[in-house]
Amino acid sequence: MSIELQNQPQRQKKAYDLGNFRILIAEDFPFISELLSSSLKEMGVKQIFKAENGLVAKDRILNYNAVSSSSNIDVLILDWLMPEMNGQQLLDWIRSHKSDSIRFMPVIICSAYTSREMVEKIRDLGANEAMVKPVAADKLASRILYVIDKPRPFIKTDSYFGPDRRRREVKFAGEDRRKTTAEEIHTHVEELE
Repeated sequence: MSIELQNQPQRQKKAYDLGNFRILIAEDFPFISELLSSSLKEMGVKQIFKAENGLVAKDRILNYNAVSSSSNIDVLILDWLMPEMNGQQLLDWIRSHKSDSIRFMPVIICSAYTSREMVEKIRDLGANEAMVKPVAADKLASRILYVIDKPRPFIKTDSYFGPDRRRREVKFAGEDRRKTTAEEIHTHVEELE
C-alpha cells in the first residue's frame, strides 16, 4: 500500500511506498499509541515500534540506531508529556548524542498542549515537526511526508543543534548581528520511490 500527496500548485499526485519505513511511537497512552499505529499501517508502514515512556524509547533508539544501518528507525513520533523521561529530555538526548544516526533522526512532537509558545519551544529544542492531539490521519501523513520531501539542513551553533528553524528564505537587508555563525550540516536523505 502507498500513500499519495497532492501538491496544490501542480495538482499532481505523488505516491510513496512506506513499506520499508521504520517508525517509533513514544506515547504513554495506549489508545493514542494504537491510533497512531493504525493510521501508519493504513499508510503502508509495516515496521512500527512502540515505547510507553521516554526511557523505553531511548533504549529502542540505542538498539536500532547506535550505528548507521538499514535497520535504523527513520522517524520518531514523540509525546511531550510522559513519565520517567519526558519528550524534552529525550529530544535533548537525541540532539546531543555522538552517533549521527541518532542525533539526525527526524522527530515529530505529538502533544495535546501546543500553544504558540510551546511550538516555538519545541522548534528551538530541535524538533522537525509538531502535531496536535487528537491526530487526524491526514495531518500525520502530511508531517511525515514533509520530513521526507523537505528535509531541512541541520544547523550547529554554540546553543543549538537541529534542523534549520527557518522554513523559508527571506532576504535580510540589515546588518547581520549574530555573535556566532551557524554551521550548516547537510544530511543525506534517500528518495522514496
